Amino acid sequence: MPNRLYQTVVHQMRDTIDRTIGVVESTGTILACSDLGKVGKTATDVPVEQIGQGESFVHNGYSYKPFSSQPTAETAVFVEGTDEQAMKYANILASSLIIIKQYYDEKFDRNNFIKNLILDNILPGDIYLKARELHFNTDVNRVCLLVRTVSKPDVATFDIIQNLFPDKNKDFVISINEREIAIIKETHQGIDLKNLEQLARSIVDTLSSEFYTHCIVGIGTQVSGIKDLGSSFKEAQMALEIGKIFDTEKTIVSYENLGIARLIYQLPDKLCEMFLKEVFKKGSIESLDQETLFTIQKFFENNLNVSETSRKLFVHRNTLVYRLEKIKKLTGLDLREFDHAIIFKVALMVKKYLTNKPVKY
Repeated sequence: MPNRLYQTVVHQMRDTIDRTIGVVESTGTILACSDLGKVGKTATDVPVEQIGQGESFVHNGYSYKPFSSQPTAETAVFVEGTDEQAMKYANILASSLIIIKQYYDEKFDRNNFIKNLILDNILPGDIYLKARELHFNTDVNRVCLLVRTVSKPDVATFDIIQNLFPDKNKDFVISINEREIAIIKETHQGIDLKNLEQLARSIVDTLSSEFYTHCIVGIGTQVSGIKDLGSSFKEAQMALEIGKIFDTEKTIVSYENLGIARLIYQLPDKLCEMFLKEVFKKGSIESLDQETLFTIQKFFENNLNVSETSRKLFVHRNTLVYRLEKIKKLTGLDLREFDHAIIFKVALMVKKYLTNKPVKY
């Protein structure tokens, strides 16, 4: 919030309170004061560490009341005097300023606008009106990257990511909750998914190597209109949820590369259960041991090539053929036939999906 608004409120309250009052930053800088000669100066005797704690306190003849719309207070009201009346004045002034600050942030803060937009907290008819008020470019291409920390949340993570995107007019870094940070990135014509994945990789590597914070990144699709930013955000969310089920080893998951997993994720559980029963009429999928399932996985990874798979598994070709025959006997599906292999692959994914029971958005 601009300091002039703090000064306006302080100026209006000056005659009513009839004491020296003002607002000081946690760095010690006086942002506003009824004594205009102090504005902009640094108060070296202000205990800045106490401001960050958020509790009222008295110091050196003044009463202080920290306030902020953030978890950690960054500013405090100060009122001349250490008596009960001075603290009451400080509380009243702090309450007034925080309401004004919240109103200002809601009306004029672009980050807050973007956050409300992607979380569907703005009526569709108000989007362009609000964007015009903020002089927000509505026609450029943008994409959402959603960073989710897997390790213990660290408040420094937000600052680190914000430093990676210094252009505040084009890129927006938004805290969604204690573990998720959304990045709304402006993209130019011709940028492809590979470039976005490289960008996501740099975020993961920076947090991991320099700050020991393990995270995963979901990438939504690029959108050209401001109204579709919410869709890109939801796609990034879905990418993370689906990746948690089907690609547990990946740290970067793109919505565009989800393939059939995206279809399975959106199917009703009942339909998935019916599909499994129809596919495995002869025997349950649970009848396959871990060795057999590992063999199937490698067979799929090597494009149903028997010779290549046996080489990768370090087994004789005939041994692999025997295992495939065993699978055919148990399930009725011959994985050497393309159609049967597709059905089996989908069935394994459906089974994995039902086991994990994800939360859908």
